[in-house]
Amino acid sequence: MASSSSVVSVENLRKSYGDKVAVDGIKFQIEPGEIFALLGPNGAGKTTTVEILEGFRTRDSGKVSVLGQDPETAGLKGMLWRDRIGIVLQDSSDGLDLSVKETLSSFTRYYSNPRKVDELIAAVGLSEKGNSRVNNLSGGQRRRLDVALSLVGSPELLFLDEPTTGFDPEARREFWELIRSLKTAGTTVLLTTHYLDEAEALADRVGVIAAGRLIEVATPSTLGGREQSKATITWRNRDGELQLESTDAPTEFLRRLLLQYDGEVPALSVKRPTLEDIYLKMIGEQR
Repeated sequence: MASSSSVVSVENLRKSYGDKVAVDGIKFQIEPGEIFALLGPNGAGKTTTVEILEGFRTRDSGKVSVLGQDPETAGLKGMLWRDRIGIVLQDSSDGLDLSVKETLSSFTRYYSNPRKVDELIAAVGLSEKGNSRVNNLSGGQRRRLDVALSLVGSPELLFLDEPTTGFDPEARREFWELIRSLKTAGTTVLLTTHYLDEAEALADRVGVIAAGRLIEVATPSTLGGREQSKATITWRNRDGELQLESTDAPTEFLRRLLLQYDGEVPALSVKRPTLEDIYLKMIGEQR
């Protein structure tokens, strides 16, 4: 049942394109201050769902509330609702000849109560790049600018569509810290990503969508019964041969194993399924 305080509420959402069903009766809520990751393969319905929530696409049926309003009509009633949301697209290429400051200054005209440009630049870690042209920024710096643009209106809800595609590992982790800082400041975030480690690092909850249907919504640690999955223990015996045991009681098994060795157990490893393992299993079961 949806909470009256939910930032996003989706009930029985449906959308088709001709004979193709893109979104097939999905239901979920996003709570204030939460980072919610929507996961799924290409063509699963993620983009259609997010565009409906952003007010850029109409739905066939179902109920949708974003910040207490129907996004299909909220954007037509004036700037107030648009001021409350921020959108970071997967790719953008406008204003490459402008400086960072000029780009942000031009966007302030679109909002009724914009944040100060210098404040935004500092908030996303671009203070030393304020006078640099956009086309001279690195990929990570450009994404920081994209986030700054989405924050001009001090949004309560931020949409992030594949935000770190093409990033190197260091840039991705710097970007993650930026998103965590926004959460700490109270911003609610809806994230779509193909990186399962990104979802695990950032999301409070994840929703897995496949073939237009929402399979499950859970925390990353409990999705698909992950916390109850068997642990796989590997080690080398005294002859140097690799051994493997799959068990529901890894602690008890390790106690018994330790009694067989005087000191460290060679090449010992204990692993449970990763979020990616669980996700791939869930998606595979839908095919």
